[in-house]
Amino acid sequence: MDLKKFMRPELDRFAGYAACKSPEALDDMTRALGICKLDANENVYGPSPRVRAAFASFNDAHIYPDSCQTELRKALAGYTGVPADRIVAGSGSDQLIDLLIRLFVSPGDEVLTATPTFAMYKFFTELSAGIFIGVPRDRDFNFTPEKLLSAVSNKTKLIFIAMPNNPTGTQVSKRTIEKILETGLPVVVDEAYYEFTGQTMAPEIGKYPNLMVLRTFSKWAGLAGLRVGYGLFPEDVATRLDAVKDPYCVNTAAVVAARESLKDIDYLIGNVRLIVSERERLFQALGGIEYLKPYPSAANFILCKIKDKDAAQIQRVLERRGILVRYFNSPQMENCLRFSIGRPGDTDRLIAQLRKIGEIT
Repeated sequence: MDLKKFMRPELDRFAGYAACKSPEALDDMTRALGICKLDANENVYGPSPRVRAAFASFNDAHIYPDSCQTELRKALAGYTGVPADRIVAGSGSDQLIDLLIRLFVSPGDEVLTATPTFAMYKFFTELSAGIFIGVPRDRDFNFTPEKLLSAVSNKTKLIFIAMPNNPTGTQVSKRTIEKILETGLPVVVDEAYYEFTGQTMAPEIGKYPNLMVLRTFSKWAGLAGLRVGYGLFPEDVATRLDAVKDPYCVNTAAVVAARESLKDIDYLIGNVRLIVSERERLFQALGGIEYLKPYPSAANFILCKIKDKDAAQIQRVLERRGILVRYFNSPQMENCLRFSIGRPGDTDRLIAQLRKIGEIT
């Protein structure tokens, strides 16, 4: 029996998402070098000590989490200044992207953004049989609202803007977002790296009825492995999302970790400051290597264009030496590598290996 004949035929062309390689997939010899994981924009400092302490006495794994997210929403309201009834949490902000597309986009409808950008916008659009429209950024990965809005059609149902952008690190001004909001179309501002910039559209939630903001605990709070994201929405959107989301989409351990993180903001923001400082040091060091062109970043990573060398080969060499980095070879990002920000020792190790590679003709 060929079950493929019962599957959606358009998904034959669906490429899926290429996730970063796990250290567990590396050979024993490479792991013995000590893995320096700089490929997935994780927070190398990990979670708050309060999270670790709470897990030591955690005894609720057998109980379903609160499907109404009452405790988490209340804590997030205090952190964001947005009322709890306008907040919805999910299993990472990825889940909320998926739910928003399913809520707004019917087959054949268009989702608009500036590219290159976060791959999950395209992933979930195409999975839902929508049409993904990417408006190319300029050579420095910036975009103007006029160019983006020229691509709006009567099929446009949703606009995504990452602030700052992943994987380029480019920041966008609040005024640019406001110009896009003035269309009246639903606009999602993805603030996954908000804590590294301090720039947010959250205070404008009440002003613009078409504004939605997404955030995550993965980057600033070091909870990438627990998958906790949340969104700030107009009240009617929050109500609809509550109706269509999985009832237990944020697991009990993740709720505990998010709660304890929000009780230890000063500690976590201290780690954010360390990362921002190390980002500037890495940027300067990368700029001193002849075959690299680093782009300024407002996030916890730096994108580099590779000149006169093969970026894929460099990635492989670094991997054999225990350093994991992200390789890109997509339109506008041909022959690029992205380096997540690590500790000072990680920076030193990465730069030393990049310089050695540069010495090879």
